Parts: sequence; structure tokens; C-alpha cells
Amino acid sequence: MKMEKKYKQQRKEVARFMRRLYRQGLTTTSGGNISLRVEDDIILITPSATDKGKMKGKEVGIMSLPGENLTPDLKPSIEAGLHIAIYRKNPEVAAIVHAHPVCASSFTAMKLTINTSLTAEARAICGEPVFVPYALMGSQELADITAEHSSESDVLLLENHGILTTGKNLLSAFDKLEVLENAARMTLITELTGKRKNLSSLRLREIDRIFR
Repeated sequence: MKMEKKYKQQRKEVARFMRRLYRQGLTTTSGGNISLRVEDDIILITPSATDKGKMKGKEVGIMSLPGENLTPDLKPSIEAGLHIAIYRKNPEVAAIVHAHPVCASSFTAMKLTINTSLTAEARAICGEPVFVPYALMGSQELADITAEHSSESDVLLLENHGILTTGKNLLSAFDKLEVLENAARMTLITELTGKRKNLSSLRLREIDRIFR
């Protein structure tokens, strides 16, 4: 069986989540990338220079963790090295979503913390995001420094760049990014009004114990 046919349904699913990411306003036409681990050493990854709002399964590339492009007719994302580095370091990670939601990404440019302690949902799903220092997009430096921080949290804020989330499946990784964007908006609103009320330490520990 040809590799393209072997992973046909999974490629469709990756494309569906990318269209969903665009439809929700969490990325731009050309921005963001999604990947899915389908075997220990095989991942599916969205391509570069493709309309993210109309992506189809046949446009999703297949790569090995050693870095070989198994669909040479397709150009993988410029962040393929970033995804591969994270998968290599974290065997439990099965999906990665990287995008540039406006509000959350603004916090990476201001180097400010997104408060995930305002609601139980944000704390349970996102925990405490970790900040990753700036490195040029698409570079090996970015891949290395992000992979280094990826074991600290499943929600990463890439300085002056965007957000990266990991999960045990596509829905989990997508959910974290979407909830984080909402948490960023709530952080902005509560800071502007000056009426912030975080969950208590006791309640946070309870959430962490049960959900994290």
C-alpha cells in the first residue's frame, strides 16, 4: 500500500483541523502548522505556502522523524524541524498545533503572562504556559530551544512569534490553543477593569490534582 493511501484518513483529519483553526480566526491564510504522529517515527504535517482555509488531506505531507520527506512532491512546513524536535524529545506527544492567535500572540510580544487562573477551564486545560525566548522562525535554533522547553509545559508562548500546544491527539492540542486565546482575552479585560479575581491557591491545587 502506498504511504499516501495508508494515512489517507489521518491526513484528512489534519487538514480538517487546519481549516477549523483558520475558521476560528486563530491563524492567517499563510500562518500556522499542525502535525500528527501516526507511528513512532512517522508524522503528518501541513505544508508551507498553502491556503490554510481550504486545505485538503492530499496536501498534508508525510515525514520521518529522522527528517526525510516521504512525500517529495509536497513542501513541508518551514517549521517541520520544530515539530520533529519536539516529537523526538517527548515520546508521549502525538499532536502539535502552532498558530498565531492575535490576543495570545500579543502577550508574547509584550513578554507578559497570560493568566490561566481566572477560570477553572483555563487552568485545567492549559495549566501554566511556559515562555520560550525568541529565535528566528524556521530556524534550527527555534527548533532546539522550543524542544528544550516542551517538557516543561504543553502550552508554549514563543516570544514575538505565536503559540504552540501539544497533546495526545489533535483535539487536545487544538483545544489548548483555543482556550489559551480566550484566557488571553480574559486577562486583558480583567487587567483593564482592575477587577481581577483569581482562583484561590486551594482551588488551583484541587484543579491541578484532578485534571493536570
